[in-house]
Amino acid sequence: MPKKQVTRKAKKPETKKAALLTPREKKIQEIKKKLIAQKEALLAEAGEALNELPVQTIFPDLGDQASVETERSFMLRLRGRERRLLKKIEDAIERIEHGVFGICDKCGDEIDIRRLEARPVTTMCIECKMQQEEEEKLMEM
Repeated sequence: MPKKQVTRKAKKPETKKAALLTPREKKIQEIKKKLIAQKEALLAEAGEALNELPVQTIFPDLGDQASVETERSFMLRLRGRERRLLKKIEDAIERIEHGVFGICDKCGDEIDIRRLEARPVTTMCIECKMQQEEEEKLMEM
């Protein structure tokens, strides 16, 4: 009787990349996912906000006119801040993809992972950031 050949299904191999990640690299990938989600949320909110801006800009009552202009100015200022944050998020995602995320721009040391988790768009370690803030205080005096 001929032997029946048994074909085995190959186990779905874990991607080598995922299996070889250090704990720091795994945290960085988690941070990347959060950054992408935050970016998508900001873009969605910006689209909604543009639709909510008042169409009518001239009112017969000066009080109404002033209120609308103040609200519009406030909303545009918020959008400006969000636009800058969006740019920082995009830069952080790009740094992750290029393998330079978590490296201090000033001293070249690794930024503590806890700092990256708390403020993923940072480009400086805590020591360099504190030094920068001290220098800014001295310049203001």
